[in-house]
Amino acid sequence: MMRKVFTFVLAGGKGERLYPLTKDRAKPAVPFGGIYRIIDFTLSNCINSGLRRIHVLIQYKSISLQRHLRVGWNIFNSDLGEFIDVIPAQQRVGSDWYRGTADAIYQNIYTIEQEKPDEILILAGDHVYKMNYYKMIDFHRESEADLTVSVVEMEKERSVQLGVLEVDAKGGVLGFEEKPVKPETIPGKPDKIYASMGIYVFSRQALEEELTEDASRNTDHDFGRNIIPQMVRKGKKICAYNFSTQKSEDGAALDPDATYWRDIGTIDGYYQANVDLLGPEPVFNLYDQNFPIRTYQEQFPPARTIHSDEEAGRVGQLLDSLVSSGCVISGGKVQRSILSPNVRINSFSEVYDSILMEGVDVGRYAKIQRAIIDKEVKIPRGMIIGYDAAEDKKRFTVTESGIVVVGKGTEIK
Repeated sequence: MMRKVFTFVLAGGKGERLYPLTKDRAKPAVPFGGIYRIIDFTLSNCINSGLRRIHVLIQYKSISLQRHLRVGWNIFNSDLGEFIDVIPAQQRVGSDWYRGTADAIYQNIYTIEQEKPDEILILAGDHVYKMNYYKMIDFHRESEADLTVSVVEMEKERSVQLGVLEVDAKGGVLGFEEKPVKPETIPGKPDKIYASMGIYVFSRQALEEELTEDASRNTDHDFGRNIIPQMVRKGKKICAYNFSTQKSEDGAALDPDATYWRDIGTIDGYYQANVDLLGPEPVFNLYDQNFPIRTYQEQFPPARTIHSDEEAGRVGQLLDSLVSSGCVISGGKVQRSILSPNVRINSFSEVYDSILMEGVDVGRYAKIQRAIIDKEVKIPRGMIIGYDAAEDKKRFTVTESGIVVVGKGTEIK
């Protein structure tokens, strides 16, 4: 008989560093890669791992996220005990909203107590990667651990952006530090660190005990900052699962995507993760039929290009880009860019190295480069974006690396 595993997906973060993309939506609901939402990667991992008992914990600006889950992820059969439940903060154990990752699970501890699963898998809904979670669950069981934390090998210099685990030579977890300047490195690899992926497998009894104890204290109620150190002090068995050694589905070789994991925490990080999907050999592969990424797509006609008058310079051209259904490139040029559904590129316009979300309309003679244009924005005729940082900053958000962000529904005069 298959042992029961419950999955919790934490999808309630504000995503303040992704503003203005998170002005009207939760971070996991931000569009990504043309047709996806960020949360689709975590949920697809669950489906591809055979995990179909899923609780999604929501909180801030969750309307679009709830709608996406309702129309795109209604694939579960309740007769077989499958479900995807969307659970807001309910003030069931107090008067607070979710106060941290650990508190979000604690406020839903009644579900665990009622159903009594053998293990609880806890995931973040705002990371991009591909992973078979059951390989980690099997590792957890074989190790007879109270907690297993998934880690990915990173360069030591990146520690100031990550949560870093300290481990011994056998992979036992000795501690956790958030964004350390002088991190603990991997034994035998002084230039590498183990970055926490925010993925946890708990044995049920250990989770119930630790959450109840943490809830009685004045802490951040965070798994990394509080629960892991608390368990280390008590001598609980915590193991690190090295995602970087994950094998392909046939077990024959290292999975080429096993080193790819991105926490979409900033605009620059979001932009780069999208760029990783482009090129003749993308850093992250969306086309693996053995590990498909699911999403919901509205019904749009096929994308098309219109090559009207080359002598006049009116050429519909698409190069090294991802283009979604319903797009029309009508005598304009698009290169190294990602177009979501129903985008229109009008004559003589140029779009380079940019991300255009659903319903964007680029007017004639407009020029755009290194920009993110959110939904339903109409770019006026002759508009220039991404070529003059000083001018762009007067009207739009511009990141440190120079990415221009035009918010959803912005009216540009």
